Amino acid sequence: MDVDSQPTVEETILVGDDLMMGPPSTVTPQEIASHVLEGVDLCDVILRNLFLCLQINVIEPFCQDELALYWQCAEKRDKELRQRLQDSERKLGLSMPLGQAKERAGQLESEVTSLER
Repeated sequence: MDVDSQPTVEETILVGDDLMMGPPSTVTPQEIASHVLEGVDLCDVILRNLFLCLQINVIEPFCQDELALYWQCAEKRDKELRQRLQDSERKLGLSMPLGQAKERAGQLESEVTSLER
């Protein structure tokens, strides 16, 4: 295999807009917020470091490590929160009377529709 046919590795530079891509963070209802958020890394330390880096360096290319760390932490956090939220909603639905559970399901569906817009 000659040198020209080897794949090249390109450096990816993340910018602030990259943080806005992907699924939105989970919206947690107040009734179950304390249970769902308990013990979850909210990435606030990493976010502070990112903002500090941006403040010091003024431009984003110097903060690629901080951007990547925040991106990874946010993905992990959102995945964990979505799972916990689904589990809590399921438990809450099982303990509610059928009428209230149907009403809550309708309310959540309308919230999802409005968030998707």
